[in-house]
Amino acid sequence: MANQDSLVDNFYMMRGRRIPIALPNTGALSRRRHTLYIRSAIIVFILFAFLQFHVINYDSSDGGSNDSTNYSTAAILQMVPPVFHKYLTGKPRNSTHGQNGTHYGGDGPRTANISEILRMIHRYNEFQTVLNEDIYGPLQNDSVIIVVQVHKRITYLRHLIVSLAQARDISRTLLVFSHDYYDDDINDLVQSIDFCKVMQIFYPFSIQTHPNEFPGADPGDCPRDIKKEQALLRKCNNALHPDLYGHYREAKFTQTKHHWWWKANRVFDQLEVTKYHTGMVVFLEEDHYVAEDFLYILELMFRKSQDLCPKCNILSLGTYLKTFNYYTYNKKVEVTPWISSKHNMGMAFNRTTWYDIVRCARHFCEYDDYNWDWSLQHVSQQCLKQKLHVMVVKGPRVFHIGECGVHHKKSNCESNQVISKVQQVLKVARGSQQLFPRSISLTQTSVIKKTKLRKGNGGWGDQRDHQLCFNMTLVGR
Repeated sequence: MANQDSLVDNFYMMRGRRIPIALPNTGALSRRRHTLYIRSAIIVFILFAFLQFHVINYDSSDGGSNDSTNYSTAAILQMVPPVFHKYLTGKPRNSTHGQNGTHYGGDGPRTANISEILRMIHRYNEFQTVLNEDIYGPLQNDSVIIVVQVHKRITYLRHLIVSLAQARDISRTLLVFSHDYYDDDINDLVQSIDFCKVMQIFYPFSIQTHPNEFPGADPGDCPRDIKKEQALLRKCNNALHPDLYGHYREAKFTQTKHHWWWKANRVFDQLEVTKYHTGMVVFLEEDHYVAEDFLYILELMFRKSQDLCPKCNILSLGTYLKTFNYYTYNKKVEVTPWISSKHNMGMAFNRTTWYDIVRCARHFCEYDDYNWDWSLQHVSQQCLKQKLHVMVVKGPRVFHIGECGVHHKKSNCESNQVISKVQQVLKVARGSQQLFPRSISLTQTSVIKKTKLRKGNGGWGDQRDHQLCFNMTLVGR
C-alpha cells in the first residue's frame, strides 16, 4: 500500500513538471524563418528605395518627352527667393547710368561703335573699380576670389548670379567678371549685384573689337580647309602654319583659350586689389550654377588637403556626371591626377600653383589645341615638376547648365529643363540635410592608369596665336 501511494505521488509530481517531448514536424519553425526572410527583404527594399530617392539625375539629353515636371520660366522663378527675382528679369533702358560715369540714353539696347567700345574697355581696365567695397570692406589676403568668364549668354549668367547670391559667406568674396564681349545689358546686370564686392575686367583683344583683323578674322587669312599648297600659292596669312590636322585658324575658336590665359594673368599679376592675395581663386563660367554651400565645402577641402592630399594643387567643386548620389557622397572627396575633361569645372587654386603654371607659358601657348583645359593638362604632363593633382568633391557643388555655346547648338537655348533639374537637385539635398556636412572624408580611389600623352585637338597652329598668348604672359608685376 505504501508503494502504491508512492507511485501516485510520483505521478502527480511528474504532471506538474514541463518534460520535453519530441513532437512531429509541423512546419512552424520553417514558417518563422520564411517570415523573417520576408521582413528582411522588405527592410532592404525600403532602404534601397530611400537611397534611390537621393540618386539624382538631371540629364536632359533625351529632351524629357516623358517627364511631366514643369520647366516653365514661371516655375523656375518660384524656386528663387523673391529678393533675387531682380537678377532674372531685365529692365527698360531709358536712362541708365553705368560705372565710371558712363551714361546711356534711348529706349532700347544701344549699339556702340568699335572705337567707343575700346575706349570703355580701356577705362574699365585702367580704373579697376571694386563695387560695394564701401559696404563689405577691402579684400582680405585669404579671402576667396571668384572669377567668372563671360561671353554673351545673359540668360545663363542671370541664373549663375542667383545661385551665387544664395551662397553662404558670399559677402566675404570678391566676384570678378571677365568679359570678352561688351554689352550694356550684361554690364547693368553685373553692376546691380549688391551681395558682395564686384569687379569687371575686359579682354582687350576680342573678336568684337577686332572683327576684320587679327585676332579676329582678317580678310587675308587662309580659309580653314584650304590645302597648304594652295595657301602658299595664294600667299594668305600664315600659309606656312596650318594646325596638325591641316586646317587654318578660326577666330571664334581661338578666343576662349586666349581669354582664359589673359584673365588668369590679369587676376594674379596685374590687379592692384589682388596684389598681396594668397587665398584661393575659383574659376567659373557663365553657364555654371553653384550650390549654397560651395564656399563652405571649398574651405573644408582646403583645410583638409594637407592631411588627405599634400600633393594636391587644385581643388575641384564640379562634376560632369549626370547621375550622382548625394546621400552617399555629400561629404566624400576623391584624390586623382587632374584630368582636363573631368576636373575643369569649378576648379580652384592659389598663387603658388599659378606661378608653377605660368613658368610653363610656352608649353601652354604653343600647344596645338584651342582648348585651355587640354593645354593646361599638356603643361602638367610635359613641364611641371609636380604634376597637377586634384581633390574633387564627389557630390557636386558646381553644375553645368549650358546647353548652347561654342561646341553645342540646340533648339532650346533657354535651357529651362536643366536649370529646373539642378534646382530640384539642390532642393532635395537641402531637405535631406545633405548640404553643409560637418566634415569631409576621402573615398577609396581606384587604381588610376597612367595618363597617356594625348594628341591635341588642333585649331592652334597659327604663329600669331602663339605670340599673342605669350605676350599676355609678359605683362605682369
